[in-house]
Amino acid sequence: MTGWLGTGARAAVLALAGPGYESLARPLIFRLSAQQAHAGLLRVLRLADTVPGLARLLAATRALGASLEPVQSGGVLLESPYIVAAGLVKGDGFAGEDEALAAVARGRNIIPGWRSVPALAGPVEFGSFTRWPRLGNAGVVVWRDAPTRSTQNRVGLRNPGVRAAAAFLARHRDALPRQFGINIAVSPGVEAPEQQAQEVLESFQVFAASGVRPAWYTLNLSCPNTEDDPGSHQTAEQARIVCGAALDVLRAARGTRPVPLWVKLSPGLAREQYQALMAVFAELGVRAVIATNTLAHPAPDSDDYLAGVGGGRLHAAAVEAAAALAEARSAHGYPVDVIGCGGIMDAASCDAFARHGVRAFQYWSALVYRGPLVAALMQRERSELRR
Repeated sequence: MTGWLGTGARAAVLALAGPGYESLARPLIFRLSAQQAHAGLLRVLRLADTVPGLARLLAATRALGASLEPVQSGGVLLESPYIVAAGLVKGDGFAGEDEALAAVARGRNIIPGWRSVPALAGPVEFGSFTRWPRLGNAGVVVWRDAPTRSTQNRVGLRNPGVRAAAAFLARHRDALPRQFGINIAVSPGVEAPEQQAQEVLESFQVFAASGVRPAWYTLNLSCPNTEDDPGSHQTAEQARIVCGAALDVLRAARGTRPVPLWVKLSPGLAREQYQALMAVFAELGVRAVIATNTLAHPAPDSDDYLAGVGGGRLHAAAVEAAAALAEARSAHGYPVDVIGCGGIMDAASCDAFARHGVRAFQYWSALVYRGPLVAALMQRERSELRR
């Protein structure tokens, strides 16, 4: 679609997606608690994945709202620099692997949003998935802080486990989105580096054997919304062991180019720790670092446990981490890109990362505060700033 018709249609879509969402849909959604809204969203996504033709309609809406804007980052030619971060399309929790696999065999949609979210939003990182299924934390696990445009959660890595996730995605291989990533997390509570490496090795082997081929894998070394201490997973020594295990599997694939490996880190690490990690990643062949996961703070309803903060309250810490990683990259010429993640909400928050050489961005809270076509809105805002 070209000319005035295309321009007019795009303007109409963005008007509906931007001011329309913020003035009409968001006030209605915010009448619900964050927990209620999140549960309702998952029900909607589960249904949307099954409606014939809906994915094509959502993709057409996205195409009207934004043109493709390819960018090279992390060893991938991304069709868009804006990626929905892991944590939204991650799947149901299960008590055990047999139960999860049985649900796949029955045809249950165990990863709601796998079809509808990428159709409307573009590239998505599925997961995090752990070696074994996790039920996650009970009770209220999701909150929002509207004045700072922040979210907070302690979902607790709820997911169906790698075997069920790989089996489900393989079952729908022909309908998977054009470009997506898969996020695999180190299991919380596993302290021994050798066991961590073994679980990571098995997780990557399961996906490699399934025939599901993402555009990139992310190894999540940070788990701030569990009771685990993510800092212990992010030393240079342990990162070398677990990243090495993942890369061994990816490089063993025959007849195809290895899928690039990205790594996701926490905010708040010492600058020297980021520098040491970048040296390890460069040595091993990790292609990108995502800066960052959420920031562990006491949950709004109790000081007894932590919950991961995302959105506006995370932004400064995430940019600081990205700056430390980018500084090490520039100082030593490391071929490791930095992916911005943390408070990505608009052109200004993107450009705060871009000043450090960041070319691709992951977002989650922006969906809550600006709507499902926020990537198109950010693309337009950044284009206007460049004029």
